[in-house]
Order: sequence, then structure tokens, then C-alpha cells
Amino acid sequence: MTTGVKSGAFHLDREGSTVAVRHKTMWGLVTVKGHFTTLSGDGEVRPDGTATGTVTVGSASLDTKNAKRDTHLRSADFFATDEFPEIIYEVREVTPRGETAVEVNGSLTVRGTTRPLTLTATVTEASTDAATLTTDFTVDRREFGLTWNQAGMMRDVTTVNAVLRFRRTQD
Repeated sequence: MTTGVKSGAFHLDREGSTVAVRHKTMWGLVTVKGHFTTLSGDGEVRPDGTATGTVTVGSASLDTKNAKRDTHLRSADFFATDEFPEIIYEVREVTPRGETAVEVNGSLTVRGTTRPLTLTATVTEASTDAATLTTDFTVDRREFGLTWNQAGMMRDVTTVNAVLRFRRTQD
């Protein structure tokens, strides 16, 4: 990946990782912020520095600090968490793009719909036993069947910020 990261198996450090969202509502006047409290994942760094892996987010774990809104987000109008309990980003390949940047090619699955998603991440930590990647990217919620939009109040694009810390798997 970058200098210092050695090949091998890694798992997501839940305590050192966050996945947060920002979404404009009220015709763009209000930004709703939240974060997912349930995360897991694993990956493998190959000897050539490329990597693969998976990050899984518990869709019902989204916390926006508003219980009524969070309940609505779990309903069939949005994430339908009873039917689709996980949001999954399957990483096909992570390729180094300089000293601290990597290109991440993968697919995002939300509500049972899978779409390709390529993003750029910054490697903020790289050692023999851990790597931390940080990224901001946008997702058009309509591509995943999240079309509920009372009176046109909601924007279609959601911004996601992820800080993902991976630690080497101990044998």
C-alpha cells in the first residue's frame, strides 16, 4: 500500500474507525449529521502493495441524535433495516497512488442494490501492524432505492466520511 505496510491479513479496528454521513434537508437549509455505531471489516495486503477487503456497516446503527428520525431511517422509507441489516462495501482492489493516496475500487450494497464505487483515500497511518485510511465521498441515495422525499425537502446526494483503521490479524 504505502511505505511501512507489509503484506498479510488485517481486520477493522472498530474503536479506531468511524463512518459518518451528512445530508442536506429542508430544501438545503439544514444538514443532518449522523454516524454508524456498528462496523466490521477485514482485508488483505498483497506483496505488491495492492489490497482487497470488505467493510460492513450495521444499517440500523445510524445515530443522528434524534430518535424519531432514526426510527424513520430504519423503516422501509429508507434503509429497511429489518430486511437489509447491512451496508457492505466490497473492495476489489486498493492501488497506491503516491506516498499517501490510494485508489479504492469496489462496490457498495445498500438495500440489496449493488453499485460500483471508486474513491480516493488518504493513508494517515502506515506501519507494519496497522493502516488508517480516510476518505470523503458522495452517494446518490436514489441509486439504492432510497427515494422517499416528502415535499421535495431532501437532496439526493449524501456525503460519507470514513476513517478506517485496520490492524494486522494476529496468528
